[in-house]
Amino acid sequence: MSEQKREEQRVVVVGAGMAGVQTAVALREQGFTGPVTLIGAEPHQPYDRPPLSKAVLLGKAEDSAFDVDFEALSIELRLGLDVTGLRAEDHEIDTEAGPVRYDVLVLATGAEPVTLPGTEGVPGVHLLRTLDDAARLKPVLERRHDIVVVGAGWIGAEFATAAREAGCAVTVVEAADHPLAGALPTEVAAPMARWYEESGAELLTHARVESVEPGTVVLADGRRLPADAVVVGIGARPATRWLTGSGIALGADGSVTADDRLRTSLPDVYAVGDCASFPSARYGARLLVHHWDNALQGPRTVAADIVGEAPRAYDPVPYFWSEQFGRFVQYAGHHSPAAALVRRGDPADASWSALWLDDGVLVALLAVGRPRDLAQGRKLIESGERLDPGRAADPSVPLKAAVV
Repeated sequence: MSEQKREEQRVVVVGAGMAGVQTAVALREQGFTGPVTLIGAEPHQPYDRPPLSKAVLLGKAEDSAFDVDFEALSIELRLGLDVTGLRAEDHEIDTEAGPVRYDVLVLATGAEPVTLPGTEGVPGVHLLRTLDDAARLKPVLERRHDIVVVGAGWIGAEFATAAREAGCAVTVVEAADHPLAGALPTEVAAPMARWYEESGAELLTHARVESVEPGTVVLADGRRLPADAVVVGIGARPATRWLTGSGIALGADGSVTADDRLRTSLPDVYAVGDCASFPSARYGARLLVHHWDNALQGPRTVAADIVGEAPRAYDPVPYFWSEQFGRFVQYAGHHSPAAALVRRGDPADASWSALWLDDGVLVALLAVGRPRDLAQGRKLIESGERLDPGRAADPSVPLKAAVV
């Protein structure tokens, strides 16, 4: 494609979260001068999500808008606009305000929270995904209500932390036998249950919700928990339902199955962030990563491919962090159940790490209050280094010094 034709292309980005905003910005940073339109379903100025469960929720910040001058970058914002369909043969997307034509389309619609069946329309039931969700929950915390959190995953732990800081009585209900069951094995996550108790929150494991009534959560074993408010944090799925019938290939998990340059099964259509999975040569698996760092990194690959720079295959070391119960928790990499677990420090202490080795090669790392372990470990994962398990297990030995 000629340079002139490429610069005349109209790029439309659907989704105004981190992945969408960063795609538009990266296009400008990489020299793209054609028209760029960013479409967001919410009416708010595009904003970052991590502060919602912390500063915004506790009233320490009004919002978390991105510090981006869209007008100066000649990025057209169309906010408060739902996109309802994609017609690839016409190179158009359908919106509430009519069709929008594109030459290149980037799907960055993120993920939507999984709802608790039977709670639709029940007063006092909340999700925490959007700025409006946080706005509805702020007065709940201010009134120091009795709160039941359903799900002891990342968002459940972060909300419980904020609610306890606000002085609320908090009960967390988890169907599995330990917190973070979807992310970590029992032997690693089980000691984290103590964090809830230390904070004054009650964690109920092996507990399933039977129903939610106004003011009460009913468990499957008959227990009834007082609940002025219920916050549901049981996971998220890619926000891709609107692509049904479009011809876009989707995985069983609902993700757009992009290739290693984040191109979809349709020509001129890319997918990035929480809505897209990608093949990882590093891990020999297709990964769906619902975290901030993936939404930050992927757009650079998409922008480079659009401007014709032939980017390297997108194969990052996944990374995320969580602030909960006074601890800074970080995870890098991807581990399978077959990986060997190496403990680094005592989980009863304030700081410790867990490593996963595949045939001696470091593939993943969880660090609690040990940022140096995370920084060194992430580099070792990227370079595929083999570690001595005995030295790696000694928290007094720098991880980089455990390389064989």
